[in-house]
Amino acid sequence: MELTDAVYRERVRRARNEMDERGVDALLLSNGADLPYLVGYQAMALERLTMLVLTADDAQLVIPAFEAARVTRRDDVFDVMSWTETEDPIGMVGRLLSERASACVGDTTWARFVIDLMRTRPDLDLRRSNEVMTPMRAVKDSAEVDALRAAAHAADVVAADLQTGRIPLIGRCEAEVSADLGRRLLEEGHDKVNFAIVASGPNAASPHHEPGTRVIQPGEVVLCDFGGTMNGYCSDITRCVHTGTIPGEFSELYAVLYEAQAAGVAASGAGGECQDVDRAARSVIDSAGFGEYFIHRTGHGIGMEAHEDPYMIEGNDDPLVAGHAFSVEPGIYVSGRWGARLEDIVVAASDGPDSLNEAEHDLMVVEA
Repeated sequence: MELTDAVYRERVRRARNEMDERGVDALLLSNGADLPYLVGYQAMALERLTMLVLTADDAQLVIPAFEAARVTRRDDVFDVMSWTETEDPIGMVGRLLSERASACVGDTTWARFVIDLMRTRPDLDLRRSNEVMTPMRAVKDSAEVDALRAAAHAADVVAADLQTGRIPLIGRCEAEVSADLGRRLLEEGHDKVNFAIVASGPNAASPHHEPGTRVIQPGEVVLCDFGGTMNGYCSDITRCVHTGTIPGEFSELYAVLYEAQAAGVAASGAGGECQDVDRAARSVIDSAGFGEYFIHRTGHGIGMEAHEDPYMIEGNDDPLVAGHAFSVEPGIYVSGRWGARLEDIVVAASDGPDSLNEAEHDLMVVEA
């Protein structure tokens, strides 16, 4: 998603406001999504430090000199401070900070950089960047919602291929089907594939199963959870299919899951709390006697990262506000037998939940 300098100026302004409200003197962003969100530059995950040092009146991108050419210059947003191979970038960062400063460090900054900074500047009061960045990134603007919707619709096309049998299953191993899902995501416009879980038969009882050599058989469930990044924003969808006649017991399980997921989506409008989404889905599963088999939270935020704030889990009483984007994905997993999960991406809106995924929610039978 191409953004103008004006967007980044506004984001930096908002970050400074958040810093001021929380008594934060500096924001230090390195690896991860916070940096590109704020200034449009994605740091390479290297042993060489790249770090934005944002204070009330200055913004310096400390970066290896040979990477400076990768930076899209935004002179009214930040300056570039490059360092050569024989210079000390941690020392450069330390000298940009005032004495006894309070600094929020990016949540995904490598420990080596944080520890070296602590040794160089033991007077610093280091905190997590989520204090500043989460209130900003968790609420998506209309352009971000549009980007998420486009990614979701592209994933829907792949899900429809799965559900209508256009992706062969029987006789193929899970890893082959996973590669097929990923290839189709790219064909539908994704820039990269983040994951493509394919879990067949008893493997479907493992929520994060790693696709392997198991060959998919007739007469079993195949759980597929896949997503990628498209124009900077992520998709994430889970659908189950069955390779042949569905056993009555599993049909009953899936009917409960279907109802639970719908209840979670219905509770996803602005005005409630994050935990309300989890409670709504979980209460359906609990009432049906499957409570012990629902072993994870109901959802996670999504945006530039596949998993980010806010999280739909009991105990999170943060309010749901318009612009929050997150998954609703209850699951039921019976170890050694089977499992099922049903997932959509939803955006909280003032007039109710906005479900971005439109792929069929029924358990489809495929014979291929």
